[in-house]
Amino acid sequence: HVLLSISLALLILLPVSALPAAAQSVQPLATSYKLSLPPAALSQNLLTQFSRSQETSRARSGSLSLNMTLLSQVGGQTFAAAVQGSTVYTNVGPRLVIVNASNPVAPTLIGQTSTLPGVVSGIAVAGSYAYVADWDGGVCIINVANPAAPAQVGSISTPGTARGIVVAGSYAYVAAGRSGLVILNIANPSAPFQVGSYNTPGYSYGVTVAGNYAYVADGSDGLFVLNISNPSNPTRVSSIATSGTAWNVTLAGTYAYVAASNGGLRIINVANPAAPTQVGFYSTGITAQGVAVAGSYAYVADGSTTLRILNISKPTAPTLVGTMFVQGTAWNLALAGSYAYVAGASSGLRIANVANPAAPVLAGYYIAPMQFMGHGIAVSGPYAYLAAWDRHMRILNISSPTAPIEVGFADTPIKGAAGGMGVAVSGNDAYVADGGASGGLQVVNVSNPALPSVVGAVAPAGYAWNVAIAGSYAYLADGTSGLRIINIANPAAPTLVGSNALSGTAYGLAIAGSYAYVADGSGGLRIVNVSNPATPTQVGSYKTPDTAYGVAVAGSYAYVADWNHGLLILNISNPANPVLVGSIATPGQAHDITIAGGYAYVADWSSGIRKINIANPAAPTEVGFYDTPGDAYSAAVVGNLIYVADGSGGMDILQTQ
Repeated sequence: HVLLSISLALLILLPVSALPAAAQSVQPLATSYKLSLPPAALSQNLLTQFSRSQETSRARSGSLSLNMTLLSQVGGQTFAAAVQGSTVYTNVGPRLVIVNASNPVAPTLIGQTSTLPGVVSGIAVAGSYAYVADWDGGVCIINVANPAAPAQVGSISTPGTARGIVVAGSYAYVAAGRSGLVILNIANPSAPFQVGSYNTPGYSYGVTVAGNYAYVADGSDGLFVLNISNPSNPTRVSSIATSGTAWNVTLAGTYAYVAASNGGLRIINVANPAAPTQVGFYSTGITAQGVAVAGSYAYVADGSTTLRILNISKPTAPTLVGTMFVQGTAWNLALAGSYAYVAGASSGLRIANVANPAAPVLAGYYIAPMQFMGHGIAVSGPYAYLAAWDRHMRILNISSPTAPIEVGFADTPIKGAAGGMGVAVSGNDAYVADGGASGGLQVVNVSNPALPSVVGAVAPAGYAWNVAIAGSYAYLADGTSGLRIINIANPAAPTLVGSNALSGTAYGLAIAGSYAYVADGSGGLRIVNVSNPATPTQVGSYKTPDTAYGVAVAGSYAYVADWNHGLLILNISNPANPVLVGSIATPGQAHDITIAGGYAYVADWSSGIRKINIANPAAPTEVGFYDTPGDAYSAAVVGNLIYVADGSGGMDILQTQ
């Protein structure tokens, strides 16, 4: 889907003679949500997180849902951009969005698709069609002849996660993650089919095509050159290592320009495709993840906040000539005329005037009315409260589950770097676990949801991942600083009263009676007696087989989300000696858990929401699921409605049978 992440792909139509017929897309960051490290560890850095997301993501196979229905989806992040004339094709989460940029200072929405199966990570436009690399949703083909009403006409699953896409003639070339390059016949857009593939050794994030060759940005394995003269049988011609992870690639003349993450921009002579040679490089200083070339300049989307412009008139010695701050994460970019269109994650589409490469300036931007990454969620009355990571805390009116509307937001200190990770609501206040050095616990008065305001805070000792409220106390899962207990009798003056460092990384927690149950990462489940908040004392533990990220308690049982080992059920009738009584594997990565009505709802990251019948704790069974577009970090359940914080997919509202 995925969470992250998070290497996006975007179409770049460049005035490059070597590529007259190909619609080119550059890919997202190394972020398939899927390495052994889970999202919690990743969220501290969006680039790392989105990368992991890509690594951990799987292409979908089988059904999208069982006994669950998607009622609505809002929000998400922007990872891709493509340009035709004054029309920009971009995305907000799992939707293709079409923007009129004829006035770059004030771009306007023309139209958008309904929710696609995955988060859009690459776009190529050719003729009346947009070809969308839809992450683990494969490739979706959208008729954009009427941009006010774009309509999906075809789709196809890909064997890997569709990260980037380029179109040339009757073929689409897809950078398909761990499955390398996939070639589709798109002569009939309503019935695309796979004609060939080449499984590169790395993780394919980006691809471009020139003549009989495809150039694949293959992650840690660098740049691969493939002969595609026979699309049904592409063959390896050569490869070359890049110092860093190859995320994206574009061609100009006889040179390939590779955005190589912390390796910066790599310039490779491909005049002889069988013997590519690096001739120059520039260390951009952050994380080069997108690149476009026009004339004597290379434009680099350089990680967290920067567009960099390099003079490449001498490929052996590229030099920096200009930079521009991008509010948000610069994932990738497309060029047209005097403008660069930068995909800025939660900050939407940023439009830079680059007429003077030495002094690029922000001309305008398009950001959707609801644009955010969903990390934590709580529901109280008619409102959903979202810990939206790099977009503060968002408040949505959910009175109509099919049409949620944002009514307000709180600007917490860590916006743009990490920010809202978890949230709990009690009375007129929302308590936000706000990750990062300046975050900690933020107390937000929500008595007027349209005008929430931060009224109190406690500085972090570690990295605030989640929070639970019981009585006059807030319990904070504070990363490597363990459990921290805060007196919130006066929300405007919260006071730390006790802590226990534990031994792992505190990601999640639940409070029941006199005990705090802490999902302690590699430390498993930790049970802490909090009857005296000033001196919380560990009384029991259970070492889970993987990484404990979330926990819920009901009756005599603790339910632990244990990443690659799914759901574990422990008997905690004796807190000093918890005993495993049951478990069930989940297809994704169990990140959080909610108990409601005799069921456990597992936020299974790359596999969405899984509904587990726990009537018999010794033999839990799956009875429903919905594979959400993004990465399901957490969920809240009210009646038969499930509210999902879906990472780069924003927020989903599901109905369960």
